[in-house]
Amino acid sequence: MQNSSYVYPIKDPNWVEKLCRWADLHYDFFAYSNGNDYQYPEAPIATAFYAGNKELTEEEIWCEYSSFKKVGIIGYDFKNRLEKLKSENSTFFELPELCFFQPSFSLTFDANSIYSETELSNDFWDEVASIELPISTNTACTVSPQISKESYLQTVHTIQNHIIEGNTYESNFCQAYSGEFESWDPIAAYFKLNRLSPMPFSALFKAKSVWLVSTSPERYLKRKGSKIIAQPIKGTIKRGKSITEDADNRETLASSEKEQAENLMITDLMRNDLSKVSMIGSVQVQELFGIYPYPRVFQMISTVVSKLKKDVSFAEIIQASFPMGSMTGAPKIRTMEIIEELESFKRGWFSGAFGIIEENGDFDFSVIIRSIIADLDVKRLYFGVGSAITYDADAAQEYEECGLKAQAILEVLSGK
Repeated sequence: MQNSSYVYPIKDPNWVEKLCRWADLHYDFFAYSNGNDYQYPEAPIATAFYAGNKELTEEEIWCEYSSFKKVGIIGYDFKNRLEKLKSENSTFFELPELCFFQPSFSLTFDANSIYSETELSNDFWDEVASIELPISTNTACTVSPQISKESYLQTVHTIQNHIIEGNTYESNFCQAYSGEFESWDPIAAYFKLNRLSPMPFSALFKAKSVWLVSTSPERYLKRKGSKIIAQPIKGTIKRGKSITEDADNRETLASSEKEQAENLMITDLMRNDLSKVSMIGSVQVQELFGIYPYPRVFQMISTVVSKLKKDVSFAEIIQASFPMGSMTGAPKIRTMEIIEELESFKRGWFSGAFGIIEENGDFDFSVIIRSIIADLDVKRLYFGVGSAITYDADAAQEYEECGLKAQAILEVLSGK
């Protein structure tokens, strides 16, 4: 931010929402990422805005020598290009496996200021200021789970049988909610969801008619020069209703052998993934079983860091580590096959990654969870929730955990 040539004060508390609505009128693609000022290891995602009309080709996405930023999404089903896997479950609507654009306009923010590399014209300020926010917005959509509670519980037991047979040690089984609408306001939905559940990797992304409304708590990967950072989340408990209950719940999560075992399996998986593109001996667990407070839950987060091999490419890093291990389980490939057999929907963008690649090759990607994916043309939306199933998992508790993760999104979609 400090390197930007122009600094402007934020005078209107609604300015960012006005900026998004202005961009929606003028651009096919835009993205707003918001770290919500979290004190997060290795920092939250940058609070920034990007807009443009140029969708990138795959060649441009993977090119190592671009002189421009790239903003976009790697869908979960991109896994099929990396391994001999398939995605044959039903889809709510078609989504590209890769969707990136080149920003022609970008800004960064802190609590009080806007930063720009170029001078912003008076016409721009006047246009954004003149945007009138709608008096009433529609974020309501009747949604329903795609599988019943009974089916969910039965599937958990099926996974545990796979564990007994040695096919998997831990599987991140997900269920989906879907809905149809006549009109739905993704911008209003994002700002409402971010107020209810601000997260360190919050994002709003538009790609023509398709939108991502995300309050993700989890980082997939961050690159800073030769340093690469992965931060898997495994371990969730609700916040308490009092200071005492809150402290008790935090300690319950911190001392849970079950949650630690889940987290350790994925941390080891990420260590293995990063070792494929890292200098020998450089992979380290910077923090194991860290407990971090979010508005509605505590999460157990581990941080894995390493030093990249010389000249390793973005494509090679994705090849080694995608999808995020916390959204698959271990061992990764066989577990993804089991997930495909047992889940009822094609994940699409859900549990893929959203992020920004800088001109110098640095990048930061979140995991697409706690997120709504909508297509305004086909008038449908969906979101997924899941949890790690292990041998000693209690199926009913896992179902309740999914409900806890879906809570804020369901409140937004209730329209209240």
